[in-house]
Amino acid sequence: MSALQRLQEKITQLKVDFENVKRENEQLRNELLNATGSQSEKEQQIEALRRELDEKDAEIEKIIAQVESLLS
Repeated sequence: MSALQRLQEKITQLKVDFENVKRENEQLRNELLNATGSQSEKEQQIEALRRELDEKDAEIEKIIAQVESLLS
């Protein structure tokens, strides 16, 4: 095998490796974007649950005030 053939094979292998790295990089980028999106969705859910909890606390306070009013 001549030096030129070995060099050509190495170049070909480098191209293949480069394409594989590009593909893996894109997959990782997509995973990162999905993880970021998921975290944002979870934060929105948490905020919605906090608002709901605040509303329930207010309702409970009203009921307690009514009960205390009836007991007086």
